[in-house]
Amino acid sequence: MARVDMPLDAMREYRPQVREPEDFDKFWRVTIAESRAAGGDVTIRRVDTPMPVLDSYDVSPGFGGDPIRAWFTVPAGAQGPLPGVVEYVGYNGGRGLAHQVVSWALAGFAYLRMDNRGQGGGWNAGSTPDPHGSAPAYPGVMTRGIESPKDYYYRRLVTDAVLAVDVLRSLPQVDESCVCAVGGSQGGGLTLAVAGLVDGLTAVMPDFPLPVQFRTGHRVQRWQLL
Repeated sequence: MARVDMPLDAMREYRPQVREPEDFDKFWRVTIAESRAAGGDVTIRRVDTPMPVLDSYDVSPGFGGDPIRAWFTVPAGAQGPLPGVVEYVGYNGGRGLAHQVVSWALAGFAYLRMDNRGQGGGWNAGSTPDPHGSAPAYPGVMTRGIESPKDYYYRRLVTDAVLAVDVLRSLPQVDESCVCAVGGSQGGGLTLAVAGLVDGLTAVMPDFPLPVQFRTGHRVQRWQLL
């Protein structure tokens, strides 16, 4: 049963109160610029899969030059330019196997599925570590480094998501002017973040986004547990 604190009609009209820190825009502008400057070569390696109608590749990187893994999949023999789709994975999941999620590529898109650093194994395997440590935290990643915006886990993951768009746009099979961001749950939250941080996206499709409205979600969770 979903945890809610208002009736359906009220939820349809709900608009959150946004508490934006004064340095919010500068914080993300500097974070992303520093990670782009840190660079790191974008690697692309062809991989074999059981699906001969698709070509699949292993690509990277992300925050601070960290090698964030992703699957890149296109129709077999595609030269492009194809419209691109970057997908972000839900909480506690990873990118899985190269042939596990390929619907976008089968539909004719150039498809990039980003791994979640330090996650995976809950329902899909991950293959990217998070090399940045933090103070003690509750199990999982929600509170990892939460005492400092600079050290908070989601600073790194959101930056990974932004740079995943950069990577997708840089690939020769992709029409860089036609890129869409999609994702569900945690991936939906990343999709919304990317919509605010990346210019020129053609479409954004978040599905039941988490994490958004941290304060409200925390209050509802506490109320349900009392």
